[in-house]
Amino acid sequence: MRAQSKERQLAEAFVTLADTMVDEYDVVDLLHTVVELCSSLLDATDAGILLPNTAGDLEVAASSSERSRLIGLLQLGEGEGPCVDAYRTGDLVTVDNIAATYARWPSFAIAAAESGYASMHAIPLRLRKETIGSLNLFRDRTGGFSADDAVTARALADGATIGILHERSLRESDIARSQLQHALDSRVIIEQAKGVIAHTQNVDMDDAFQLIRARARNTRTRLSEVARQIVEHPFDTAAAAPRSQH
Repeated sequence: MRAQSKERQLAEAFVTLADTMVDEYDVVDLLHTVVELCSSLLDATDAGILLPNTAGDLEVAASSSERSRLIGLLQLGEGEGPCVDAYRTGDLVTVDNIAATYARWPSFAIAAAESGYASMHAIPLRLRKETIGSLNLFRDRTGGFSADDAVTARALADGATIGILHERSLRESDIARSQLQHALDSRVIIEQAKGVIAHTQNVDMDDAFQLIRARARNTRTRLSEVARQIVEHPFDTAAAAPRSQH
């Protein structure tokens, strides 16, 4: 029964990903769907995605929690860590015990320990020979991922890659760059909106994002647009509250 349940969850996960890949799809929501699926389906505490901007510099494009976002930013700031290496080399980077990596990534090892992460799995987002980012899975305990979870994580990474580039991107490279830059640019306004909601509604940053996302989905509005409305009208707290469908 447990295996059947897992198989059903996986099938539903890929149906969810497929449903996002329609014309004018919201790439930001797609990326968050991927990291949330990783956290719920795999033996992972958190997940995050790093993508390069038009200048080639990596940025945090999506994260399942505030602490995974911060550990991603730390790696980018220091220029070191499994997430960065997976992108630069195009190879899988598995760390069964982060504490043992101090000699290789001292700043990352210290920050990860302070955040409570003990192991991780960094998967390059690759299409043929091109690496366009990395999908990163974090765990609160040491040890490697099971073979099944490793295969599933690779499949989700492939799904994310296909979703980012989409069929139009495969035919037109400038569309791919535009979509990636949109996702990265949107992060700025979304982070500002999270701060507004966290302050005005007295919730943490993770709950603030879920409120914003629920609003976007219920009104069929892009995440970045809902976030912009919140930032421009910070005292209208109802702007973040999800509306029920009738």
